Formats: sequence, C-alpha cells, structure tokens
Amino acid sequence: MEIRPFTIQIAQAEIDELKKRISAWRAPDQLQAIGWAQGTEYEALRRLMQYWGTGFDWRKQEATWNIHPHYQTDIGDQTIHFIHAPAAVATRRTVILTHGWPGSVFEFHRLIPLLTDPLSHGGRQEDAFNVVVPSIPGYGFSSRPGRPGLNLFTVAGLWAELMRRLGYERYLAQGGDLGASVSTCLAYAHPDSLAGAHLNFIPGSYLPPHDAGPGGDLTSEERAFLQRKAEWADLHGAYGHIQGTRPQTLAYGLTDSPVGLAAWMIEKFRDWSDCDGDLGKATFSQDDMLADISLYWFTRTVASSMRLYWETRARPLAFPRGTAIDVPLAVALFPKELPMPPRSWVERVFRDVRRWTAMPRGGHFAALEQPVLLAQDLIDFARDLKFS
Repeated sequence: MEIRPFTIQIAQAEIDELKKRISAWRAPDQLQAIGWAQGTEYEALRRLMQYWGTGFDWRKQEATWNIHPHYQTDIGDQTIHFIHAPAAVATRRTVILTHGWPGSVFEFHRLIPLLTDPLSHGGRQEDAFNVVVPSIPGYGFSSRPGRPGLNLFTVAGLWAELMRRLGYERYLAQGGDLGASVSTCLAYAHPDSLAGAHLNFIPGSYLPPHDAGPGGDLTSEERAFLQRKAEWADLHGAYGHIQGTRPQTLAYGLTDSPVGLAAWMIEKFRDWSDCDGDLGKATFSQDDMLADISLYWFTRTVASSMRLYWETRARPLAFPRGTAIDVPLAVALFPKELPMPPRSWVERVFRDVRRWTAMPRGGHFAALEQPVLLAQDLIDFARDLKFS
C-alpha cells in the first residue's frame, strides 16, 4: 500500500549510448519521389535523427516533467508509476487520465495545469480538478508484465485500486487511444466509482451487440462507419495487426535500434495528427515527439507496450446483447481522428451519452495537440456530474 515519491533521472551513460547508436545508424534505400507512400520517408527521418543525436536535450525534458509530482506504488505484482497533481483549491472533482500507444503520461503535461488550476489560465477556480495520470503497466516507469493476462480490464482494475489508495471514491475517467479503452472498462466494471467517462476516441475493439447480416439492425450510418473502418485498417492497420499478433518479433529491432523505433513511431504522429502530412505544421514540437520516443527507448518498454495489442486481441471490448453502461459519457470528436462511429453505435451500450462535441481542430493526440480544447470540454462535462 506504500506510495513512494519518484523522480525521473536517466543515467548519463544511457544518454551517451543513445547518441552513439544514432550516430552509427545504417540507412535503407528508398524509391525516388515516393514520399511517405511506403512508410516513413528517409529525408524526414534523417533530419529528425540529426537533431535527436546533436540538438535534443533530454535533461530539459526531465526538468519539465519533474515539475509534476511523480509517485510509484505496488498493486499486486505490478509497480505503477503515476503523476498525482492535486487541485489548486480543495475539491472533490477528480479525473484520471489514461494514455495510449505510442503515447505516454507526458502527452498530458500541458493539460494538467489547465485542469488543476484553471483560474490561472483564464477559467474559474471552482472548475479545478485533482488529476491522476498513471503509466499503463508495460509503459514508461511502470513495471513490465512478466506473463500473459494483463489486458484492458485488468488495467481498469489496477486504476480502481490506485484511486482507492489515493482516497478518491468517485471520479471522472478520460482517455484516447488505449486510454479510451481503459476508461470504457472502468465504466463497465467499476460504474459505482465513476462520475462519468470522457473519451476523445472510440476504441477500435469496441464492439456493441448488433446484427450485421442482411436485414439486420445496423443503421445506414453504422454500415458506412464499419466500411470506413475496414478500409482504413486495410491501408493503415498493418502496425496494429503485427503488434496484436507477433509483437515479440517486431520488438527485437525496435529495442535494439533507436532509429528503427523512431521510424515506427513518427509515422503515427504524422498520420494521426492534424498536420496535413507535414510534421513541421503540427502543434507539438520535435522535442515533444522525441521526448516520447526517448522515454520508450530509455525504459526499454516498446516490447511490453505493444503486447497490450496482443492482450486486446485476446479480450477485446466486445459486449454481449443486453449490456448497458449507465455511467454518463462525453465524446469529443477531433476532425483528424481515426474513423469514428456515429452516436447510435456508441449508444448501443452507453445509455447516457450527454455530450457529443465536434471540435474545430486537432487529431488523435488530443491532449498534446489541443490541450485547451480538451480541458474546456472536460470542464463543461464535469459541471453536471456528481462526485460524491
């Protein structure tokens, strides 16, 4: 039950080794004028690697992240790393934020102060939250699971215990990507603890009861969504298929080569963010992106992080007929997000969808790309929720 303060401090020898590996990378050939059509483009990666090896300052990132209060605690056979940032004023309003892949807890570093101290950012002090941001086991400074079985529902159980230890009986769960999946599992398995759930992504494995056959109960919007989703998976989903079926084979190259790791991840930052295919136009910086990739490198967690896809494939968010989640739900729809379903698809399980908000800009990495928009939508949703 012990909760221990934690400080991020990577050994200098690890930083030096990373720079050495970057300086000695072997580049593959690339077809002329092919751009990003076959994956990560060589020249874009070369420029990023040059900066990572000679200009990127990991210590600066550490100092920025260590401004937030970090902790670790042991739950069962897992060590959970988390940020716990109390509100600037006394409040029962509390939110647990869950990251996804290839993200981390640090994609929330600009969002946290907007929630803990809205008064200092043009808002009202009564809208402040206590904020908890844990690292999923297998990610960052949480422990790496040593055997199969740690799936989305297991993570939700760990979060429920973490919040109990911190003294929060009722709270809001927020997430995108795999964090949306964990938040959905919390709403399903621990509804009495949730004041509400706020998602900026509907999980890819979310499968409500339906009849897809001829004359079934799907609406035309739902059929169109499933078609878009299948087309997207065919063109862009290879990463998810290999991470869900053969993550260990992929892990050797990504764990051994920082350039390979960066190439695997920056493609997702480019494709999934609101940057029109040009990372130079993204609202996050090179430093933001490289800090996230460096975290995976230094903690050697790319293998363990990808295994959650394997676990999700074994136990997806497939709900049997008659399932009903009564926890209030809000969905924020960012325009450059992966294919998102119509409201009716979500309402097949969630019976109290209170907000369905179309955002003016932003993509898959909402907390990193548009923290102000995300914070305001969370604040607006929470005003009508009961935290006691």
